[in-house]
Amino acid sequence: MTTLADLIAVLDAAYPPKLAESWDSVGLVCGDRTAEVERVMFAVDATAEVVDAALDWQAHALVVHHPLLLRGVDTVAADTPKGALLHRLIRSGCALFTAHTNADSADPGVSDALAEALGLTVTGPLDPKPESAVDKWTIQVPTEHADAVLAALFAAGAGGGGNYREAASRTESVGQFRPVGAANPAHGVVGELARVREERLEVVAPPSARAAVRAALLAAHPYEVPAYHLTERAELPSTRGIGRVGTLPEPESLRAFTARVAAALPSTTWGVRAAGDPERLVRTVAVCGGAGDSYLASATRLQVDAYVTADLRHHPADEHLRKGGPALIDAAHWATEFPWCAQAEHIVRDTLPTLRTMVSEVRTDPWTLACASD
Repeated sequence: MTTLADLIAVLDAAYPPKLAESWDSVGLVCGDRTAEVERVMFAVDATAEVVDAALDWQAHALVVHHPLLLRGVDTVAADTPKGALLHRLIRSGCALFTAHTNADSADPGVSDALAEALGLTVTGPLDPKPESAVDKWTIQVPTEHADAVLAALFAAGAGGGGNYREAASRTESVGQFRPVGAANPAHGVVGELARVREERLEVVAPPSARAAVRAALLAAHPYEVPAYHLTERAELPSTRGIGRVGTLPEPESLRAFTARVAAALPSTTWGVRAAGDPERLVRTVAVCGGAGDSYLASATRLQVDAYVTADLRHHPADEHLRKGGPALIDAAHWATEFPWCAQAEHIVRDTLPTLRTMVSEVRTDPWTLACASD
């Protein structure tokens, strides 16, 4: 039996919640983690039409990109639009789960799916999210006490994370010291030089666990004054982050590349529009699924030929082009994020093959009409 908790574990591994922006709301919105799950639907938005489709298909979980509950929500009463959807989902036994900015920054994530749809070979993130800083603890401990000290350090949060725990380096060594004055040594005699068979232990831990690790070390170590050293590793670049940068197999004109984008993404009333010289050659491309005008400067700094995103505004786009930035391709918000649904579905299906999965065919782009002047 596959439970909702099993599904959440797979999604959290693919799109770690810690990658979400501080203002975001991700994870389980409604549902019983112990409930059995057999059918899972994926969509960009939890609109009324998407919920209808999920319940008609008898889905046990609906996984979406955009949070249903984010800002300014203080009621889920059944007579409110969002509350009505939640009440319907709960009554029907269908859970709702959101992976938003954590899916944006994951590797692979939303922009990887967009880049793949456009035929790009990804070379890295547009705006990298650094790997977190980490502490390395180096501790000298008598050999016979090494296991006990390690156990205390692990219990306090040291020893790695993710899929690897209780990791440590252990090196045999000889320690020496001369107790003096009012010392009360666990080994040796006051006034005499002592040499003790020891191990040098090395473990990593998050800086947030620094106080707990030090307390555990002092409590478990047999020495009156343990010998230890703490080194902090700086934040480092990673393959995670917002947006992606990639290359086309061959250069093509902006006109041809815009047509490529339009053909690769689901059609919408908004369509696809471009800003720049139609004959400009495009080879390197930055993409950002969803609203990406806050990363115009990043695209310029990386000197790409074109930037594909959504929700571009008149003045930022105009100023960007005046400064010599890359050509701009503006698609509908929903369309740029829709490829992620298939990515998430494949991850779940590959890990939990007994589940039945489906990408919603409902188009949740809100725009319904476009008129072009003669």
